Amino acid sequence: MRHTSFQHCCAIGALLLSWQSAIGLAGSPVDPVNKNHTSIAIKGYDTVAYFKEGKPMKATGQYSHSWNGATWQFSSEENRSLFAADPTKYAPQFGGYCAWAVGHGYTANIDPEAWKIIEGKLYLNYNKDIQKKWQADSAHLIGEGERNWPKLH
Repeated sequence: MRHTSFQHCCAIGALLLSWQSAIGLAGSPVDPVNKNHTSIAIKGYDTVAYFKEGKPMKATGQYSHSWNGATWQFSSEENRSLFAADPTKYAPQFGGYCAWAVGHGYTANIDPEAWKIIEGKLYLNYNKDIQKKWQADSAHLIGEGERNWPKLH
């Protein structure tokens, strides 16, 4: 059976669409902070703790603040208040998606334990292996991410 170029084109297009959906390129991000189809930002980690404690901290769920379409959780009332006063100072870059992925033109989920603060901005990555790759070229990938983000957002 011979296939026409139209059939080949359709088959390739279907493969690309399924691949893009799998990596998160198709359409807008699910929500501004995660791909888990939930409204809890960065998987329930306290975004202020990265800056104050210098490490990721799981929030208690007792302290929360709604911002940018999601619920942000904190480990203390003080951290909640700091975030509420200036959310853009503490929110992760690229909507909380993997900085390496955004630098390469698509979105991907994150591991809150794979993080880095550069020039006062929080960046999250898919996992610690991807984080190592991202850190090896972070200046370039941040620039690429900033160019890509408006199209992905």
